[in-house]
Amino acid sequence: MNISSRVRSVAVAAIAVAGVGFASAAHADTGTIRFSVYKAAFFVGGSGGEGTLTFHGRRYPISIGGVSGGLAFGVSKTYFQGTVRHIRRARDVAGVYGAAGGGGAVGKGAQVIVMSNDKGAQLELTGRQVGLQVNADLSGMSISLR
Repeated sequence: MNISSRVRSVAVAAIAVAGVGFASAAHADTGTIRFSVYKAAFFVGGSGGEGTLTFHGRRYPISIGGVSGGLAFGVSKTYFQGTVRHIRRARDVAGVYGAAGGGGAVGKGAQVIVMSNDKGAQLELTGRQVGLQVNADLSGMSISLR
């Protein structure tokens, strides 16, 4: 009897912990995001831009900033749009996002990227790039609400 009550207690505790995890994930929500970024680089680069987060029917203006280092050169403008997942409030989208990768565009090119910040917000973006930009670098991007 003593062993089965311990097993039952452990099972109830495990279910409770799992329920809390599912409940917190269930409260997270999704929004849409659109922004444009200008990027210029000659080994070390910088980027900046602005856009809009739409969350629960409201539009929030955002600012974009970033740096990159590595083998990168050129100037480009990229128009991004996509989904923001795992946010509870609009301000959860603010933060630093990082990605490692490579790519390039001459003239018009396509970009696809998935990034996360320290609050768990996940950006799933597609983009259209105009200009000359070649890179094999580590990039970072910061989003802030204005």
